[in-house]
Amino acid sequence: MNLLKALATVSSMTLLSRILGFVRDTFIARAFGAGMTTDAFFVAFKIPNFLRRLFAEGAFSQAFVPIMGEYKNRRGEPELRDLLDYVSGMLALVLFVVTVLGVLAAPWIIYVSAPGFVKDPAKFDLTVDLLRITFPYILFISLTGLAGGILNTFGRFAVPAFTPVLLNLSFIGFTLWLTPYFNPPAKALAWAVFAGGVLQLAFQAPFLMRLRVMPRFRLNFQHEGLRRVMRQMGPALFGVSVAQISLLLNVIFASFLVTGSVSWLYYADRLMEFPAGMLGVALGTILLPSLSKHHANKSTTEYSALLDWGLRLTFLLTVPAAVGLAMLALPLIITLFMYGAFSPADAHATRAAVMAYSAGLLGLILVKVLAPAFYARQDIRTPVKIAVATLAATQVMNLLFVGPLAHAGLALATGLGSCLNAGILYYLLHKRAIHRPAPGWGAFLGKLVVAVSLMGVVLWFAAGDPQRWVVASMPTRALWLSGIVTAGATVYFAALWLLGFRLQDFARREAQ
Repeated sequence: MNLLKALATVSSMTLLSRILGFVRDTFIARAFGAGMTTDAFFVAFKIPNFLRRLFAEGAFSQAFVPIMGEYKNRRGEPELRDLLDYVSGMLALVLFVVTVLGVLAAPWIIYVSAPGFVKDPAKFDLTVDLLRITFPYILFISLTGLAGGILNTFGRFAVPAFTPVLLNLSFIGFTLWLTPYFNPPAKALAWAVFAGGVLQLAFQAPFLMRLRVMPRFRLNFQHEGLRRVMRQMGPALFGVSVAQISLLLNVIFASFLVTGSVSWLYYADRLMEFPAGMLGVALGTILLPSLSKHHANKSTTEYSALLDWGLRLTFLLTVPAAVGLAMLALPLIITLFMYGAFSPADAHATRAAVMAYSAGLLGLILVKVLAPAFYARQDIRTPVKIAVATLAATQVMNLLFVGPLAHAGLALATGLGSCLNAGILYYLLHKRAIHRPAPGWGAFLGKLVVAVSLMGVVLWFAAGDPQRWVVASMPTRALWLSGIVTAGATVYFAALWLLGFRLQDFARREAQ
């Protein structure tokens, strides 16, 4: 399996999903702007998203994928099938209970997660209603995450990477055509989440059947593999909870700020998810199964070399992304979101959050590459301890920054917290000799700085006066932005080529 090709596949599918995500957010911004309605929906959507990361993309995958990889590589097919059946049965049972409790306890959940909404009864009641509709999403999307973990372990990266496209299509369809049939109209967004969850789960089922690994949802609480997953789930849940609690605390802080603060942070976060998904999530997705295989085979040299490959790609692609986002923040926001009810004031407020987030983008993506190096070794406790320390440091920075910088201070604290997390993770990997840097890192980083600096100069002059972006039409904005991004990318990669970088230098093959 060519890992660079697999990365390109996952990244391209993620790119498609992110593009459609921007389209969906453009339609949401045009229809609803940034105010009470969007604040209510984004809070209601954030809760099941938080639980999704706990049960699907976060704790569950960290605990399950390395053990499933061990079963696949070192045990027979019958034992692997039993593991899949019993783990899926337990996950489905837990998710069903959590979903029922979440729908019943919706008012108390909103009271805790967005206490600032209590002073506005209409806003509070709307958020509760939306949460009750969106909460079952956790059941559908977590089972989708289970299916995606299985497919990734078998090297079928494209299917799980494409699956999020269906949620965005659901949003677009409901926003464009079904909003008039709901009262209040914001319920169309909530039902889009529900429908998107069903679509994503249904889409992956045929591919599992083709591989003959469709889970049969059986229960056996004494199964050895299930018990190992459950033991790993404890610290994994706690670790992922710490990271997600940090995001929820941002919502709590923002709920006390001026109306629109939650929405500005949401739109800024959407821009940051673009490189985070294309690079961080994609790299973490393809690295975890291969790292797990090398650990199971006790191939320490290959383990370190694979991690080094991932780190170099992270720097190569993330540093220019962070610089580009910071310099093109306002043109991006105006082009993507500033239509209808989304005002120039909203654009400038969102810009401040984007620039603050960009300061920590490298750390955010490095965490997604470095943490799997621990998960693959079935060591979840170390990242958990680091996450706890990071959470404490982030909240101290929130208190320091929220006063002078308002919502942008919350974004800055999150970014710097990610950098701290990544720094500690790397320090421990190096100290324990899990990662031994390959030769040439100094020259690599020096050439990278030169290329990024040249790109930054081009973007600075090409962006021009912000006012021209405000008055330009949508096609003109899109044309300008496409040209500037193309020019920046061309300068960056041309500079790298002149400095001696070649695509084949980053090729890497792994046996499935």
